[in-house]
Amino acid sequence: MEKIKHDLRLSETISPFGVGSIVDVRGESLMAPDTSWWDKRFAREISCERLMARLGSGILRQPPTHANRAGKNTPALLYWRFPAWRFCERCDRLSKLTGKKQGKWSNTCDCGGMLVPMRYVAVCEKGSHVQDVNWFQWAHRGRAASLDETVRFCRDYKSLRFRKRASRGEGLTSLVVKCHGCGNSRTLAELVSKSSLGRDGIRCVGRQPWEPEGSVQEPCPHPLVAVQRGATGNYIAERISALDIPEERPQAVEAADRIRGHVFFEKVVTDNGGPQAEMVAGWIATELGVTLESVLALAAGEEAGADEILLDLKDGEWAAFVKKLDGGRDRTGSDFVVDGRSLEGVAGPRPLLDGISGVGQVRRVREVRALRGFRRHDAEASMINADLGPDQWRRPTYPAIELFGEGVFLRFDEKKLAAWEAQPEVQARADILKKRKDDSPWAARLDVPEPRYVALHTLAHLLIRRLAFASGYASAALQERIYANSDRTDRTAGVLIYTAAGDAQGTLGGLVRLGDPEKLIPLLVSALDDADFCSNDPVCIESDRQGSSQLNLSACHGCALVSETSCETGNRLLDRQLVLGGSDVRGLLDDVLTEVRRPR
Repeated sequence: MEKIKHDLRLSETISPFGVGSIVDVRGESLMAPDTSWWDKRFAREISCERLMARLGSGILRQPPTHANRAGKNTPALLYWRFPAWRFCERCDRLSKLTGKKQGKWSNTCDCGGMLVPMRYVAVCEKGSHVQDVNWFQWAHRGRAASLDETVRFCRDYKSLRFRKRASRGEGLTSLVVKCHGCGNSRTLAELVSKSSLGRDGIRCVGRQPWEPEGSVQEPCPHPLVAVQRGATGNYIAERISALDIPEERPQAVEAADRIRGHVFFEKVVTDNGGPQAEMVAGWIATELGVTLESVLALAAGEEAGADEILLDLKDGEWAAFVKKLDGGRDRTGSDFVVDGRSLEGVAGPRPLLDGISGVGQVRRVREVRALRGFRRHDAEASMINADLGPDQWRRPTYPAIELFGEGVFLRFDEKKLAAWEAQPEVQARADILKKRKDDSPWAARLDVPEPRYVALHTLAHLLIRRLAFASGYASAALQERIYANSDRTDRTAGVLIYTAAGDAQGTLGGLVRLGDPEKLIPLLVSALDDADFCSNDPVCIESDRQGSSQLNLSACHGCALVSETSCETGNRLLDRQLVLGGSDVRGLLDDVLTEVRRPR
């Protein structure tokens, strides 16, 4: 086993180079094994109660770090060579042997040429397993090989070659694996055809490359498919992140407690459905500032058990932000510091000011990101846990990192938002994405694309693109968190744009400064103005089939897309028309640019 010291950014150890992924290092192709292989002495534990409440039993551990150049005794993570098969760039010899020169492991051939990893690997279609293509076995299969005794019984393992034949063009037919012992050869065009590995007798071994051969009890029944080593679908990370904030109870739950504690509530319950129930419920609603319907629903038992339901991560975060917005200047000095700002007296277009009910300058926020596991090839394939340790009673270890950052929080007016999304044409526009999302293999990983979510999600992208010009951060360093759901205990309608880094960029104060309403409103107007004209218009604005699985409507790289690492949904569920309006639909902020451009 060859040990190579190489530096990675701390965030890269979670994604894209986390457990089970392939990373190219100095001409080598390596894979990170699961956390049961980690040296726990150097992987410090991270605490985040909110995140562990969702993950269940387990431990969050951060990969080891160092400040200077890596030395011989510097703590490091283990990475496995994969694929093991390599070919020499000089003599074309193909093998998976590794030699030594002067006592050291070498990535060079006996002829002095560098060894290059093979570009194709075999991935299980539904089991999320990956393995080397046995190139010697594959090269001696096929129709012609089955008729030739010399080929069938060839054992000349050192005569395999991989080379490109210019006479066959530039496609896969020009890439040939040939055995010079028996003379049989096959092109890579035969490798990628449907069910080709199965026809050649190559089956899934049912394990990951770093797991020992005896670790599998039963064979994997799923077929293998040959894919390029660097294909995106080879590694689909299952990540989860949480902001380390006080877990606040939603306002609706607190209101329910006040209603239950009212002296007249028992009378409503006793006479439920009777002539006096509605009258007494009206007294309670007036006194507590709640709706009559909520009192009657609670008395009828429709809300029973709401306070026992485990709050979703975003529900708790939304409640915490709302509480901070009402508190003004935050002087707590904790890991969650948000200054609530009012828009009263701020200059700007009235439709925009009326649509925003509060702004929060997030001066400090702690985020913890963890890797639950990964899938391969298919979003519906089996999930492989990040810890594959043999002891089932042992608490699993999740790779995690903690990051500190800053940001801007926007809360939108619920009444105006609800009135806008109730329009039939708005609902019809969002229904296009709902149907496609339900038919997509990514359905379980995406939020429900109701109108408010699509509109606020698109607006967040537009603002990220504009903030990159003024904040001092690159756009890829900015993150989004969308709070836009109407089926929560408390309806949510807000956007958090923040930056969080544990290494190079850190927090520079640029976002907090721009969170001042006097600066933020002009930036929002500029973001809308940028999106009003796309370089791909009129094709883009008239389109309703863009992006991965056609899960974008009027949104493309020229107007609304950002770095996929910045987006919650990988640049999906976006539509400019639900923000700025179109020929058949009225946008959430349709009147903003009209007022800005009106002659004074």
